[in-house]
Amino acid sequence: MYKVNEIKISPDTSIRKALEIIDWGAMKIALITDENDKLIGTLTDGDIRRGLLQGMGMEDQIITIYNRTPIVCRITDPKEKVIQTAISRRIYQIPLVNDKGQVVKLAEIDHLIRKEKHPNTIVLMAGGMGRRLLPLTENTPKPMLQVGGRPILETLISRLQQQGFSNIIISINYKGEQIKEYFEDGRKFGVSITYLEEHQKMGTAGSLGLLKTTPGDPVMVMNGDILTNVNFENLLDFHNQAGAAATMCIREYGLEVPYGVVRLNQDNIIAIEEKPVQQFYVNAGIYVLNPSVISNIPKDQPIDMTQVFEKLVKSNAITVSFPIREFWMDIGKLEDYNRANNEYYRIFNE
Repeated sequence: MYKVNEIKISPDTSIRKALEIIDWGAMKIALITDENDKLIGTLTDGDIRRGLLQGMGMEDQIITIYNRTPIVCRITDPKEKVIQTAISRRIYQIPLVNDKGQVVKLAEIDHLIRKEKHPNTIVLMAGGMGRRLLPLTENTPKPMLQVGGRPILETLISRLQQQGFSNIIISINYKGEQIKEYFEDGRKFGVSITYLEEHQKMGTAGSLGLLKTTPGDPVMVMNGDILTNVNFENLLDFHNQAGAAATMCIREYGLEVPYGVVRLNQDNIIAIEEKPVQQFYVNAGIYVLNPSVISNIPKDQPIDMTQVFEKLVKSNAITVSFPIREFWMDIGKLEDYNRANNEYYRIFNE
């Protein structure tokens, strides 16, 4: 059981403060209470990410985004009822309330309904040539470049292992033997690693067609040259609760116009905006795909992940976006590589 007083907040709490509460101890939830300490709602990581997608800022209040109809059980309910409620609603914590509607305890269902380690297969795409990082990649595949004193791919695998993901497949091509020699079967890194060997350029999703069998659980697919401290468990929860066929992680990206932009009404100047920044969401190279999506990827044919999503959208399948608010960096250029080394120990202080 969690100490509920440490995760109680009021409706006028800022998103920034709420995130601190939710992230503390990986609780994944905050409890919204009124002046009488009565439970009036809950707030999760997913609620906040949806709010950010709607344009909310970190200092905005949570009053418009929290769940006002929380699932609760009575403190007197038997354990079996609490567990069954959690399973049927696909949630991992349930507030237990007294006769006044005040939260007495927060029941943690996670360890009862989930295995100690996540069964999901993780596919890391590590077959690219990394031409934009020449001469660094002349003799070394990009995912094996050293950042913070160890390969980029090792940091990613370490983050996965810490969060309970151990079934890893690495897709290799360019100088893939270096990756196999370094990681071997993954045992010394606390995981199990097998390999998909591309013999031609397969695009960003084509190597999934090389899988011998289709996994029974959603598959997480990631580019092997990413540095991030995203919570992969939150991502998987978000995907499952959305009932999605596929989830794409996205990142906000600002593009500054280096001039003053003139707004016109016919010939008349109505405003001048100096060096405005246009905001976009970009593909962050991290995905969750249901087994049905994996099984429909063509065998031995190049295909990009964007094409996979385009086909799903056209077929009216549920595809959702997961906005990354944590640290994320795609090491695609030399300046990215240098910045990653400068920031590594601040972010990954393991």
